[in-house]
Amino acid sequence: MTDEKKPYFTYKDRVFRLLFKDRKRLLELYNALNDTHYTDVENLTVTTLENAIYMKMKNDVSFVIDCSMCLYEHQSSYCPNMPLRGFLYFADLYKKYIKDVDLSVRHRVKIPTPHYIVFYNGLERKEEEFVQKLSDSFENGEDGCMELTVRTININYGQNEELMNRCKSLADYAYFVAEIRSKLETLPFDEAVEQAVEVCIEKDILRDFLIEQKAEVIAMSIYEYNEEYVRKVFMEDGEELGYNRGKAEELLRILRRMKESELDISVMAKLTGQEESTVRAVLDLLQTYPDESDVVLVKQIPQFVKK
Repeated sequence: MTDEKKPYFTYKDRVFRLLFKDRKRLLELYNALNDTHYTDVENLTVTTLENAIYMKMKNDVSFVIDCSMCLYEHQSSYCPNMPLRGFLYFADLYKKYIKDVDLSVRHRVKIPTPHYIVFYNGLERKEEEFVQKLSDSFENGEDGCMELTVRTININYGQNEELMNRCKSLADYAYFVAEIRSKLETLPFDEAVEQAVEVCIEKDILRDFLIEQKAEVIAMSIYEYNEEYVRKVFMEDGEELGYNRGKAEELLRILRRMKESELDISVMAKLTGQEESTVRAVLDLLQTYPDESDVVLVKQIPQFVKK
């Protein structure tokens, strides 16, 4: 990539979020999920809290339509804390919605009905759909005075075909993700993403979106699949990065690639499961010996790798 096209990342921003920030596509998705037929985007009021960040991740999109307040999020890995995250986010949404309404008044204050949906394309869960509950997080396992449920829909390519047939934007996104993953089997991150973008444009998959947002989509996708690959290699089945030569070699290769993408050290540490001091030490090696082979460098890495 040229200097002008080097990716600069807004932490955890997602292609999904960028795609469905467009109200026309968002309305298409809502109609597909609810078997409705709204055509006027003015019926949809976006309420996304742009400055709200929970678990170090931006929320994707929230909106009000008819009598519903909807929160749609994308997850590329299974997270059991989505109900708690949604609970906190909805609290802020409702605060903003009622503004300065006096809740001590004698008449009932009406609010939109909440609907929380997570669009999941990770590899850990295979179900087409599953539900998560806030009560699952209660420490004593007893019934509390409140509940929040999250409907999680698997949007991996080939899943939920009926929904995909009703929403081309979502189906195209699923295809785009599958294309990147397929190319990652033989190509490094940046090449895999760039080729996937070109293939999708040629096949009229998200064509207008990819042409218009090409540089940003490539940057975001490289970040996302750096993260996904690291998780698959090091964290699969809960396995931590081991204290052995093979894992040290993998750490070296991944950090070299991340360094080229100009990720922050804190982000690199989170993705690899290493301490920031570990990442910094390995990066220092790469900077001190830029032309040294991996075989030579890896001999110095094990002293830094988490046991």
